[in-house]
Amino acid sequence: MYFLENKSDLLKVIQVIIVSGSYDETIQLWNASSGILIKCLKGHSDAVSSVQFSRDGNRIVSGSRDKTIRLWDASSGEQIKSLEGHSDVVNSVQFSRDGKIIVSGSSDETIRLWDVSSGKLIQSLEGHSSSVDSVQFSHDGKIIVSGSRDKTIRLWDASSGEQIKSLEGHSNSVSSVHFSPDGNRIVSGSWDKTIRLWD
Repeated sequence: MYFLENKSDLLKVIQVIIVSGSYDETIQLWNASSGILIKCLKGHSDAVSSVQFSRDGNRIVSGSRDKTIRLWDASSGEQIKSLEGHSDVVNSVQFSRDGKIIVSGSSDETIRLWDVSSGKLIQSLEGHSSSVDSVQFSHDGKIIVSGSRDKTIRLWDASSGEQIKSLEGHSNSVSSVHFSPDGNRIVSGSWDKTIRLWD
């Protein structure tokens, strides 16, 4: 049993925070219970298309139509660094589980891997023939899945950057892809109005 020393300890235990990105160019942190705005992060010069907390909750990564990826301190709201290299809109960003790498998908048709510590580009994955709208690491961090407006879902080796396979079946843009927790399934959502489950 754990006894709370004071009210501030209680807040630490029960507070759940939601992060959101908006067309108003801001990132906002919200108290999930009360709905109260906690903090507003400003720095992007165009719409924020994707945001995510690191697994430990200490950092936030954001992708924007201004073609940049930005890393933020979740406690202070201060920008840590800006990652630049994409030549078009950054549609999707995600931390690896260990928080050391960021994967990004862009309308420039590339997927890029970035070192969180240095902010340097690790590698660029190429193969899609249209905008990459969704990217995600597998649970073990070894595979990346991507969904694109070229109607395909692709699997990539996160270490080598090599394409493993292309999953075809959607008849329109693939807007969202996600691994199951065990990594054996992928669920995809598409503009063709279907949701598909893949082995």
